[in-house]
Amino acid sequence: MVSEAPPFWWNKADWRAWGLSPFSYLYGVIAGRRMAKASRAGVMVPVICVGNFTVGGAGKTPTAIALARAAVEKGLKPGFLTRGYGGSLDGTTIVEAGHHRAEEVGDEALLLAREALTVISRRRVEGAHKLVAEGVDLIIMDDGFQSARLVLDFALVVIDTVRGVGNGHLVPGGPVRAPIPEQMRQLSALLKVGSGNAADALVRQASRAGKPIYVASLKPRGDNALEGRPVLAFAGIADPEKFYRTVESLGGQIAARRSFPDHHYFSEDEISDLIADAEKENLLLVTTAKDAVRLAGHHGPAEELAKRAHVVEVEMTFDDPQAPGKIIDAAIANCRERRLREKL
Repeated sequence: MVSEAPPFWWNKADWRAWGLSPFSYLYGVIAGRRMAKASRAGVMVPVICVGNFTVGGAGKTPTAIALARAAVEKGLKPGFLTRGYGGSLDGTTIVEAGHHRAEEVGDEALLLAREALTVISRRRVEGAHKLVAEGVDLIIMDDGFQSARLVLDFALVVIDTVRGVGNGHLVPGGPVRAPIPEQMRQLSALLKVGSGNAADALVRQASRAGKPIYVASLKPRGDNALEGRPVLAFAGIADPEKFYRTVESLGGQIAARRSFPDHHYFSEDEISDLIADAEKENLLLVTTAKDAVRLAGHHGPAEELAKRAHVVEVEMTFDDPQAPGKIIDAAIANCRERRLREKL
């Protein structure tokens, strides 16, 4: 799976997208067939998958965290299952936020581990069994909608309403991971994030298919530290522009911005440049929680940048406060039905 999204994917389809269309067609045939005919293993507890249609961030990790918090409020013990993107560890590992570094388990896994028991495993079935053995009674998968070999009791697909599905082409000509009709068939509900209109066509399609539509937005936690301050904002995430809009919504005056690839590990030269540029213009360094965890646990320049940078924390807020509970209840009910069928 391609992990980085070239900028042309997010614009109207041009000669590059159309030139790659034969490869996109072949990719779509293979990806669609795999989704349609996947052999999936069931586990003893409900499994909620938080995925998206495309390569690139749409808000999966904050959504997964919101669901876990709702599960705790219901008296459940949730656990996260992820592949640990960018990590170097093989096998199945319980993530320890105070022990592991991002290079070992991935940045998103460290964010998840701050909230609940988190297991990384490239073989998700093994990871799921590990979580069950640890006493988890609800598994929340961060990503894996198109590829997981687990039975999904509820598949929540997140779509960003500003970027939508980009140019609409499949990989490698665009960001779409598998044919939309097959993805639409297998999802349980759609979560539209933000107030843009780029996802309107897919929302209508999901509605016609009888799929529930939930609405949410990424909101920064109460923070007035940026009000009126000139800042240097830097981010190594899938959609840095989303972060910059958040900084501006908090009153930060962005005098400089530095964008890096998603899951980027900063070199010493890059760190030195960020610090020097901020000092030269007397700017406050501002970054994301995801970038901050990649700096954590290091010494030298990375440690200095981590201390200097103000971290903007965001959380997924559902328009309907009851929505996360409804999703969890549906997953539990579907799991019960599944296990009854397995006994017959």
